[in-house]
Amino acid sequence: MRKVVLIGSLLFPLILSSCSSSRLDFTGISPEEAYRLGKIKNTPYIIDGKVYVPMSYDEAISYEETGIASWYGQETLDQHNGQFTAYGEIFDPSKPSAAHKYLPLPSLVKVTNLDTSQSIIVRVNDRGPFVDDRVIDLSTAAAKRLGFLEKGTAKVKIEVISR
Repeated sequence: MRKVVLIGSLLFPLILSSCSSSRLDFTGISPEEAYRLGKIKNTPYIIDGKVYVPMSYDEAISYEETGIASWYGQETLDQHNGQFTAYGEIFDPSKPSAAHKYLPLPSLVKVTNLDTSQSIIVRVNDRGPFVDDRVIDLSTAAAKRLGFLEKGTAKVKIEVISR
């Protein structure tokens, strides 16, 4: 039995390396780069040594959350404008979109600014924010529509609409 386990454990990496799926090809790519390039999508990922495990669509369908929203700041915009999101789309700050640590990609969510009662439906297509007290990161367009672009953050309610 030990020989079978040993042989299996030696052959497993060879079997994986022969697969043609780009989801398995992380050659020369850090976990942070892999999630950013959309190669991981809805599998666990690591940021700054912390493991994040996305929800399944079944878990997310009735998901609601209240907390602090932020928007991609100028430094982030300069760094990621035109780059791929974790879902593999080109990030465009002028279109309503969002980043969430755990929701499946893509998901549609209704985000409501609890101070103004303004709402917007956005497509979650990226991962983040990776700041402890934040629950969602919004594009410039979404933050502007919710009325907190200048303030930078707002208390919001997030409700999953659909995948």
